[in-house]
Amino acid sequence: MTFSKFSRALGVAGLAILSGAGVSAQDSGWYGGANVGRSAATIDDERINRSLLGSGFSASSINDDDRSTGYKIFGGYQLNRNFAVEGGYFDLGNFGYTATTVPAGTLDGRIKLRGLNLDLVGSVPLSEKFSVFGRAGLNYAQARDSFSGTGAVRVTNPNPRKNETNYKLGLGLQYALSESLAVRAEAERYRVNDAIGNRGHIDLVSVGLIYRFGGKAQAPAPRMAAAEPVREIVAVAPPPPLAPAPRFEKYTLSATELFAFDSAELRMPQARLDEIASALGRHAEVSDIVITGYTDRIGASAYNQKLSERRAAAVKTYLSGKGVDAARLKSRGKGEADPVVTCTDRQLPALIKCLEPNRRVEVENITIERRVQ
Repeated sequence: MTFSKFSRALGVAGLAILSGAGVSAQDSGWYGGANVGRSAATIDDERINRSLLGSGFSASSINDDDRSTGYKIFGGYQLNRNFAVEGGYFDLGNFGYTATTVPAGTLDGRIKLRGLNLDLVGSVPLSEKFSVFGRAGLNYAQARDSFSGTGAVRVTNPNPRKNETNYKLGLGLQYALSESLAVRAEAERYRVNDAIGNRGHIDLVSVGLIYRFGGKAQAPAPRMAAAEPVREIVAVAPPPPLAPAPRFEKYTLSATELFAFDSAELRMPQARLDEIASALGRHAEVSDIVITGYTDRIGASAYNQKLSERRAAAVKTYLSGKGVDAARLKSRGKGEADPVVTCTDRQLPALIKCLEPNRRVEVENITIERRVQ
C-alpha cells in the first residue's frame, strides 16, 4: 500500500468515527513504544541508467529490490491534550538494485538506512477510544551504500556513506486499549539522500504499541453520594394571602428520556418536560428559574463546557416553546465544575460509570441527569 492510499484510508476511517464524543487520554506525561511494518523505497532507474551511460555502459535490464521491513523505537512527552514531542531511533531496512549492462557485466547497488528523528505530534480525539494524529519533524539518517560489479563493470568506491538531516511527515490512527496502553497504525514518509547524490524518500507503513507511564492505579469501588429519591412534580394549591410562593420538589429524569448519544438535541416526545412546563404555566409567580448544565471531567474542557451550555439551553428552549415565558428562565453551563463524586478508576468504562452523577442538568430544584456514553 502506498503512502497516499494509506493516508486516504485513514481519512475515511476518521470521518466514520466523527460521530463519537471527544475524549482524550492523559493531559500530559511520558510515554514510550515501538512500531514495525513494511517500508518501500523510490529507486530512480532512469538516473541509474544515465550514470551508466556516463561511464560508457548501458543497462539492458534493471531489477529493483524496493521493499523491506522497517521498525522504530520511540519515546515522547505529552505536552497537553493535543500536542506531544516525540523522538526515537528508526531502521528503514535494506534496498537495492541489479543492473545488467552492455558491455557485458552487472552492477549491484545496496543501501541501508537508519537514524534518529524528532517530531511534533498533533492529535484530535474522535471518540472515547479513537484519535487521529499527524506528525512533522526531522530525521537524521545514515545512508550506507555498497556497490559491486562483475564482468566489464569495475567499482572504484564500493562502500560510500553519508549522514544528512531531512524532513519527515506522518499520519495515523490510535486506539486506546486502556488508560495506559494503546495501539497505533500509521504511515510515514522519510526524505533521504544516499551517499552518491541520489535524492528520494522511503515510506513506512507500520503498527505498534504505546505505553503511558504514571497511569493511575486501580482503586477500590468509589464512595458514591446517596441517591436522591425520585419524586413527582407536585403542583401546590394557590396559597392563602401572605403565604410564600409555591416551589417544586427535586425531580429526576433518566438519561435516555432526554438526549440522543453525544447530542444536545432533545428526544421527542418529552412527556416529563411537558409536565414541568404545565406546572410552571399554572404558577406564573415562580420566576428566576436557573437551568444549569454539568459534565464530568472526561474529555476536553472546552468541549465539555460547550456541551453543558447547549444541553441547558435545549431544556430552556423546550420549556419556552411550551408557553413558559423565556424571561423567567436562565440557562448556563458549568462544564466539569462542582463534581458530585471523585473517581480514580483506571479502566475507562468503569470510570465513565463512576462519574455518572457528575453529568447532569439542574433546573432550580429539578435535576435532570444524563449518562454520557
